[in-house]
Amino acid sequence: MAVPGKKASKQFSSSTASMASDEDLQIYCQPCDEEGTRLPAHGYCTDCKEHLCKTCFTAHKISRLSKHHKLQDATKMPKVLQQPSTHTHTGQSNFLTTPCLKHPQEMIKFYCHDHVELLCSVCVTLEHQATSCNVNYIPDISGDIIDSKEYQVILNAVNTTSDKFQQILKDVKDMTYKSNSSLKDALVDIKKFRQEINLRLDVLERQNVDAAKVIEQENNKHLKAVETTCEEITKSLKISSDKIKQLNTTKQGDKLFIDLKLAENKIKVMKEKLLTLSSFDIKEYNFQSNDVISNLFKTKKSLGTLTHKTLNTESHSVQIKSRQSSHEGKICVKTSKDEFSCCITGMTLLTPDLLIITDYNNKAVKMVDTSSQSVSDQLQLDDGPWDITTVTSTELAVTLPDKQTIQFISISSNKLIKKHTVKVDGDCHGISCYQDKLVVSFRYPAKLQILDLNGAIQTTIDKNNIFKEPGYITCNRSSIYVSDWDMKTVTRLNWQGDVIGSFSGMSDPRGMSLSDDGTVFVCDWDRKVIEEITGDCSTGKVVLKDLKNPYAVCWCGETKKLYYSTVKNVEKYDNFLHIYKLS
Repeated sequence: MAVPGKKASKQFSSSTASMASDEDLQIYCQPCDEEGTRLPAHGYCTDCKEHLCKTCFTAHKISRLSKHHKLQDATKMPKVLQQPSTHTHTGQSNFLTTPCLKHPQEMIKFYCHDHVELLCSVCVTLEHQATSCNVNYIPDISGDIIDSKEYQVILNAVNTTSDKFQQILKDVKDMTYKSNSSLKDALVDIKKFRQEINLRLDVLERQNVDAAKVIEQENNKHLKAVETTCEEITKSLKISSDKIKQLNTTKQGDKLFIDLKLAENKIKVMKEKLLTLSSFDIKEYNFQSNDVISNLFKTKKSLGTLTHKTLNTESHSVQIKSRQSSHEGKICVKTSKDEFSCCITGMTLLTPDLLIITDYNNKAVKMVDTSSQSVSDQLQLDDGPWDITTVTSTELAVTLPDKQTIQFISISSNKLIKKHTVKVDGDCHGISCYQDKLVVSFRYPAKLQILDLNGAIQTTIDKNNIFKEPGYITCNRSSIYVSDWDMKTVTRLNWQGDVIGSFSGMSDPRGMSLSDDGTVFVCDWDRKVIEEITGDCSTGKVVLKDLKNPYAVCWCGETKKLYYSTVKNVEKYDNFLHIYKLS
């Protein structure tokens, strides 16, 4: 007869109990038996379908993952060994094979919703206890990840990030070609100038030629470094994308959940590299000849200088094309939680079928499913939110002007979750994010601030009375656009705060949205139109007219749909978002 606590030989394991003698047909604890220790069964778990010794039985009632399981004592437990169900976590745990980043010897098995982190058992024990964190066992929550919106959001973010790196590479190639071409043109000018003077200028010419070659070598060296980085990152993201798609196709929910979260973390790291690569500074050159060198060349040490030309990598002279519009319907955004009629003052598009809006009157941020044309989630805030911007594929930032605060919000499992807040020094209204920089407008006193994601001020723009009442903001790599309600203009600035354009054909400009071809859609609340203006703010054209006081607007380049809200203090208008197809 086996002795409790003594190691059992392999032929006496629970899986081969049917082959043992009558004396060895006693029921033993299956978890201990699998570890090589044979102890008599004290009870049975109907959820795990396992017999348990006294120690395991007691622990089973305490553990967070099993304390709700149904247990049977020795008098009620089955008198024969049971095989574990293939649908329990025991079977699924074979797929939990991704090592923890902090504890490589442990596998990732849990997910903390509060900290948005993948965890192993050690992480849970040391840093994410049940009393402070909302932690789930991954197999308990991964069942709905297949073909979910979260899967689509993160996959889209992977692809979008990959596209951005490819665009960076294309931009660097184009600018390097222009720079090298301009250097060649400058060298031609040098040759022409060289022929007009004495051969004694050979040495001076060589100085300029060498300088041009050094710059060209530096350009090509930088291009090679950027090209290598972008190709490696694009390849890595492609591998992640393919793996995610494969796991989704094969319905491996556990691995898919983990790989999606790892891809999400990878995107954050890649965005830092993206910001670094975006800061390149490649200039074009021309040659400026020395007008008095014929008389003074003996005293001069240089034939001339290679000077920088203004390098414009974005076309701001985009012509506004004629558009055909068709009304695609409207979405009711008023919910049973709302106490007042809606006042939709801000909106941002997360994916083509996921629109996030701010409802100032009802102190709420709402998630709108554009496919089902319904509000799928609503998050109540302490005060009325004004404007909203996308920070990452799963994070948003909202201005609370009366609280002088920016509220950060995350999206997990298609739910809006309040995160941290950042205090600012004024009644913040408009907000826009580009590459981890927040641009925020303040109405009293009128100014703009560029902040990092921790709220640290990078730049304050309030000089020379540029603004009187700046409202909404939208921005891209080269420009910041601001609608000024008092000055009745849309002002374009560069990231240094210099005004580089202005469009004054407005009556009361409000919400704005950048189109995919560089133009800007602007709501003119008083004129009751939505106007499209060129990226250089030189011209504009009305695309929608006879509207009911349009206020906030959002463009979807993929579907060619324009969403806008109405603020008219009339429920039958204000409680709806309108949809137009522009082709």
